[in-house]
Amino acid sequence: MNDSYVYIIIALLPLSALMLMVQVNPYHALVIRGILGAVAALVYAVLGAADVALTEALVGTMLAITLSAVAVRSSLVMRLGILEDGLPNVEDESKTEREQDCPFAHLIADLRASANKHHLRLELVPYADPQSLQRALIEKEVHVTCVQRSPHQESESEDVQPYQTTTRVRRLYEILQTELSSPTTRLTYMTAPSGEKH
Repeated sequence: MNDSYVYIIIALLPLSALMLMVQVNPYHALVIRGILGAVAALVYAVLGAADVALTEALVGTMLAITLSAVAVRSSLVMRLGILEDGLPNVEDESKTEREQDCPFAHLIADLRASANKHHLRLELVPYADPQSLQRALIEKEVHVTCVQRSPHQESESEDVQPYQTTTRVRRLYEILQTELSSPTTRLTYMTAPSGEKH
């Protein structure tokens, strides 16, 4: 009996593992991980280990993929802290249409586009006052804050950017620095206080 098909199936294991290792998109990596688990279950079944194949299919593939999908979905979030008065009111349709022409709506759209490029979901987190917003950034409740600059700050500087965007996450700062195309914000990186680890 010619068992060359077994070698072909077994050769798919390192190939799919290599594809999994070089994958950048986490959602594509989950799909490839499912393929890797299915190929492993098939190899076990062909070699006569039906119980191991069933365990690999149910636990190693289905359960692991489901839990990983939930973890990836919940961890790939960029939390943007804003003041409550900056949050658009979606109930008033005419107000929403007017806000689409304002710089803040364009800034949020640019932030969302930059986040989507890196498979992040933008989540707006409203705060009542600037002090609680600043505290949220320091205590790592949010990753980025965006506030309107005061007229005093604008008159002191030569730039005309009405918003201040601040982050404590170095990687987000690098992403936003290269990809944020909105001229309405000034981007800054807040370093951690001395003695505190990132």
